[in-house]
Amino acid sequence: MKSNLKVFFAAAIFLLCGSASAATLGTDYTQLASPQPTASKKIEVLEFFFYECSHCFHLHPELAKWEKTLPGDVELAYVPTIFRDTTEPLARTFFALEGMGKIKQLDDAIYQAIHVKQANFYDMDTIATFVGSNGVDKAKFTSAYNSFTVNSQVVRAKQMIRSYQIDGTPTLIVDGKYKITGLEPVKMISVLNDVIALARKSHAVKPH
Repeated sequence: MKSNLKVFFAAAIFLLCGSASAATLGTDYTQLASPQPTASKKIEVLEFFFYECSHCFHLHPELAKWEKTLPGDVELAYVPTIFRDTTEPLARTFFALEGMGKIKQLDDAIYQAIHVKQANFYDMDTIATFVGSNGVDKAKFTSAYNSFTVNSQVVRAKQMIRSYQIDGTPTLIVDGKYKITGLEPVKMISVLNDVIALARKSHAVKPH
């Protein structure tokens, strides 16, 4: 009997703790007034970010660590924000490096250069010199930076910023309908996991 009581109380404590840690609608996350269609059958997570944003800089290692344990039914994509013309070069940099398969190689270095070494990346020549000094072919980067593909991606990013009503960074969008922003990095990841679990309930794809 005592053993059964212990199991009962342990289960009760677990349920209480679990409910206390669950993300709260309106406090930890919100729902978009106009949900957006997703391009994948998986649960899509988008991070709208800006390299010069200090909050993005602090979230970056936590999100990178989380990405390594990505469930099989979830996919993560990054969208650089462009709130004004001076921020477009860094968005182009992301898309160019991503297209070259070099973004993982330089992602940390860009954040570190800006937030630790106080580098200013406001023009292509400065950025090209930087990526060249970090093992990326400067000529190929410049070509990608000015390519039709990157031009199209920049236009698409600006459209997405409007569609998802992004007004600050970092912002996470889950499954085209849930928005997470304004939280400390560890809390943001915790809420992200809770919201993914919520999205999974109405999703056809199961983890594997």
